[in-house]
Amino acid sequence: MLALLFPGQGAQHAGMLPWLDARPEAAPLLQALTRQLGRDWRDGLADAAWLHRNTVAQPLLTGVCVAAWQALAARLPVPGVVAGYSVGELAACSAAGVFDADTALALAAARAQAMDAAVAGRATGLLAVQGPGAARLVEELPIAIHISAERVIIGGGATTLDDCAARWTGAGLRCTRLPIAIASHTPAMAPAATAFAQRLAATPLRPARVPVVCNFNAAAQRQPAQLGAALAGQIASTVRWDECMDAIAERQPRCVLEAGPGASLAAMWRERHPGIPVRSVDEFGGPDGVADWVRRQLG
Repeated sequence: MLALLFPGQGAQHAGMLPWLDARPEAAPLLQALTRQLGRDWRDGLADAAWLHRNTVAQPLLTGVCVAAWQALAARLPVPGVVAGYSVGELAACSAAGVFDADTALALAAARAQAMDAAVAGRATGLLAVQGPGAARLVEELPIAIHISAERVIIGGGATTLDDCAARWTGAGLRCTRLPIAIASHTPAMAPAATAFAQRLAATPLRPARVPVVCNFNAAAQRQPAQLGAALAGQIASTVRWDECMDAIAERQPRCVLEAGPGASLAAMWRERHPGIPVRSVDEFGGPDGVADWVRRQLG
């Protein structure tokens, strides 16, 4: 069985997936992405300020991940389970057939706008914290993403994050501010979660063809009502990524594929479940190499 992981905001980079432009299966969605962003998405990758803008990054990641899967799907077996990291959950749901690619792109734009509006006028962000006991030591601030007991991402006001980073660095933890200017997956996002739930309520959702392991509760869901609730709920609550990985591993996939730019999810998986092979599609020169690797793993 093949498991798919779709990365989230921060995975985008200037040289991502260079082979994608030449794939005819992906062309319509990539053209729609350019129209959505108001400029050629590939040319814009060299502009760091534009690349990490919330209203750019979320539809960009969603569009590129879904386009990558469109280029790969015919060459690979139907996955047995999918999951997405933060906004990557939209691409995962699209791959599972919950909604089409254009809807995924539109939902990503709406999600980003709602999240920006929730903290308008306030300086907020995310801080990655790593080291022994990190999850226990940072409990004074909301944990946005729980990756392991020694690796978490917290969210809050920019000044508070800087003060905490200085203190925790002195205590031996490694702290890194992320290029994301909103306190994602914290209570500050409650208005965004409500607004996105309303948007999803007006969007036709289909039952998933394969289970989607959701950030909100690490449960594998197929039904539209549960998937909609999870997609909205995760915006203002902790992404339980460690539990998501464990839920996938319990299904005993033969291999795991990160279907998007970068390889951060592959690295997280390799650290937590080293016995199950994992690669990112961004490590290959094109779909044929990806398909060959998956074929060898599945025997």
